[in-house]
Amino acid sequence: LLDVSSSGSYYFAGQDITSYSSDELANLRNQKIGFVFQAFNLLARTSVLDNVKLPLVYSKIAEADWDNKARRAIEAVGLISRLQHQPSELSGGEKQRVAIARALINNPDIIFADEPTGNLDSKSGKKVMSIIQRLNEEEGKTVILITHETSTAEHAERIIHLLDGKIDSDIKVAKRLSTNDEYVK
Repeated sequence: LLDVSSSGSYYFAGQDITSYSSDELANLRNQKIGFVFQAFNLLARTSVLDNVKLPLVYSKIAEADWDNKARRAIEAVGLISRLQHQPSELSGGEKQRVAIARALINNPDIIFADEPTGNLDSKSGKKVMSIIQRLNEEEGKTVILITHETSTAEHAERIIHLLDGKIDSDIKVAKRLSTNDEYVK
């Protein structure tokens, strides 16, 4: 959805979106998908509140509702006391939680998280994974998470292991916990 495919078809919610225009894809991303990037991708000289509100610029939500909606998202990740702080005033874990709040702002069905704990210490990583797991279990969000860390993958219900760009294994957690696959050790 962020890159143009070189071949094949792409289906989203049962609909072939391969031929969608860039505007149609942008609308789909904005309304149905939240992205959490490893590098946070926050605007440097912009407050937490304004960073989280940014996707609303492209939404159909009335501007009068933006602050309240952003505050709720920020509160959901435990950063309400940091509303007016800029990214340079935040820890790595706090930056990632702001990125999660921004990903949630339009109430997406799916969240793509690229190495969400990759730049974090273990304590911050556990806090971020706790938030992501809550989103899945309590709010029913589908989370597609990319990681190289076994401790992060252990939060998943299903693990798809890629090797050289191809699916090497596809394991449900209950089976995974009893397997001796090399990457689990």
